[in-house]
Amino acid sequence: MLTAADVMTTNVISVSPETLVQDIAKLLYAHRISGLPVVDAEQRIVGIVSEGDLIRHVEAVGQPRRSWWLTLFSDDSALARDYAKIHGRTARDVMTAKVITVDGATPLVEIAMLMERHRIKRVPVLNEGKLIGIVTRSNLLQALATADVQKAVSAEDSAIRERLTEELRAQPWFRFSMTNVVVKDGTVHLFGLVRTDDERNALRVAAGNIAGVKSVEDHLKRWAPVNDL
Repeated sequence: MLTAADVMTTNVISVSPETLVQDIAKLLYAHRISGLPVVDAEQRIVGIVSEGDLIRHVEAVGQPRRSWWLTLFSDDSALARDYAKIHGRTARDVMTAKVITVDGATPLVEIAMLMERHRIKRVPVLNEGKLIGIVTRSNLLQALATADVQKAVSAEDSAIRERLTEELRAQPWFRFSMTNVVVKDGTVHLFGLVRTDDERNALRVAAGNIAGVKSVEDHLKRWAPVNDL
């Protein structure tokens, strides 16, 4: 059965609790992601910030102050949360502190159920409490499109993915946050976004050069970033 470790995105884009809201928005835009983990100095997850959290922050700024008599019907905790959303400037202020997490051995079926039950789009993957990856809805769809999620990944396919990941991690042009790899029966499936055709070709070459690879399937899409933030 496919697990989180088989499809997760590694080298996750994350921020510290002190990261400014504006800088978080820039990261989400630049990497074309809809949320990111908040981690402490030891890479232990303390929260997660999503597009929804930032949108609620913007909405709160435009809201008028509550009438004094309405505060009589609100508990202090709710009022405090409202204040933080309106005036907060950092990840700590706007993040969701209660985070659903899994480990690398968690089956994709279980992850899909967690996402559905909690209505979330991503699940951080931890090892001994530390962040090692993230599984998004896109990762689940990529797995469904290329493999039988009920069957375990072979040792050969797992080794191919690990070797290719190590090779790409050493390349300055490669962005883990925008690309993902799924390996099935020796075929490497490349998903995500590339900025140039040269980058697309380099990814295909890197995958094809890994020992044991039988073929490479290109599912990549082109994206040219706009420097307007």
